[in-house]
Amino acid sequence: MLPPQTARASTPVRAADTCYLRWSDLRAAPESPRLRTVRGPGGTGRVEPADRSGGSSRTPPPAPTPCRRRQTSTTARDRSAAPCGVAFAGQVPGNRPPVIPIPGRGRRAAGAPFWLLPGLFAVCSVCLGVGLSFLEQRVGIPVKDFLPSAPAGARSLLSSIISAMISFTALVFSITVVALQLASSQYSPRVLRAFLEDRGIQTSLGTFIATFLFATVVLVTLPDRPDQRLPELSLAVSILLLLLSTAVFIYYLHHITTIMRVSHLIGAIGRQTRHSIARHHHWPEADPGTPEHLGAPIRTICTRAPGVVMDVDLAALAVMAERHHCAFTVLPLPGDFLPAGAGLLTVHRLPGKPPREVRASAVRRTFAIGAERTSGRDIGFGFRQLADIATRALSPSSNDVTTAVNAVRESHDLLRRLAEQPVPPFFVAVRHGVSRVYAPRQGFEDFVSVAVDEVLQTGREHPRITRLLAAVLRDLAAIAAPQHRPMLESRLERLGIDGVVRGVGRQHGEG
Repeated sequence: MLPPQTARASTPVRAADTCYLRWSDLRAAPESPRLRTVRGPGGTGRVEPADRSGGSSRTPPPAPTPCRRRQTSTTARDRSAAPCGVAFAGQVPGNRPPVIPIPGRGRRAAGAPFWLLPGLFAVCSVCLGVGLSFLEQRVGIPVKDFLPSAPAGARSLLSSIISAMISFTALVFSITVVALQLASSQYSPRVLRAFLEDRGIQTSLGTFIATFLFATVVLVTLPDRPDQRLPELSLAVSILLLLLSTAVFIYYLHHITTIMRVSHLIGAIGRQTRHSIARHHHWPEADPGTPEHLGAPIRTICTRAPGVVMDVDLAALAVMAERHHCAFTVLPLPGDFLPAGAGLLTVHRLPGKPPREVRASAVRRTFAIGAERTSGRDIGFGFRQLADIATRALSPSSNDVTTAVNAVRESHDLLRRLAEQPVPPFFVAVRHGVSRVYAPRQGFEDFVSVAVDEVLQTGREHPRITRLLAAVLRDLAAIAAPQHRPMLESRLERLGIDGVVRGVGRQHGEG
């Protein structure tokens, strides 16, 4: 449980805000029964110790530290500022902050749709074409003889640009569809999101569409009579966009052939999962406990529509539980599929005030539920993609052992980052020293089951795979926390190839 003075200082401004105060401010008077918050001009504030009589301490307080809205990051634990708000239950020794920030709205985990960037390019090109044509013909920008041409030549030029851009766009769309089909059939259907979220593909498509629409707008605004003034600046911009589209097309051909390589895809999945581990998989210094002491739930709030749990806004749930004088237990894990009517969370009564009625619609808004799993808080999704690539490569139709070896090596690096620390089964969100939200975590054994057991079941007949998996388990058992070692050793025993591990040094040069 957090110390009283720390708990009182751990009040966020709002659910989506994070208030940062120096850790030295909180440690200024460890024997004081309470801390008081002093508000300054401009919304700034500081925390200073208060004496037992209720007055402020005679020691000059530190300089005020502004409370500012800030997006949490992976380095928040190492800063000298202690974020106030949702915390792990349990005291944190040393100079580390006693709380760990929780990222905000979970609905951002789904990412931007594929059409957003090309649509933005299209809107900007139309506005640019209309604006330039209006300025040249109505305002009279002094660009006469900048690009001398007759109306017939201008129409022929713009028609050629439009035809070329239609061909470019159709070709890019066809290549993208073929790439998606190959990735789905050869690797895994779950890696399609990596292609759809690729900014290089979106930018290329958007550039071609923008050039096509800009030339179309300029073609419409061309004058009919030869004595009228031509939009020469717009024609010059159309030529520049054509040259830019040619360069982008060359880049696109290089980019699409690069990202379709399985080694690049495996590396991209690994980088994305490492980012998720650093951002969402924090380790508390003390076991935050379990919700068993809360007793039987007084209410269960269910989902209305089926879908996959992509993220949960634990910070907003903690604030909601405090306002309604209760505690929540989140039921699904990130990545779990929920049928319609399945439980999202349970409401528990706390000693003291009777709980207030919790609106189910407000609770449902804190859950991001979609059609498929996404990276982010769902760390197991990265292991699932790598395992799918490995098992697909080991199937009789592919028989690509080297690709499976590369996928297992990437999973090995991810497992090493998770094996060294004991991870409690629940993530506990604390408000004012009271545990308000209990959310289940994805366990280390679940990751090992996906990354090792499923690949071993498919690749048991391949000596390279069995030697590599034995080496992975041996290495993890050597560095793992004590609570993980029995599970890893039992898997080594079931593997039954301890003698092969002597050849582990040779397997790193394979593939």
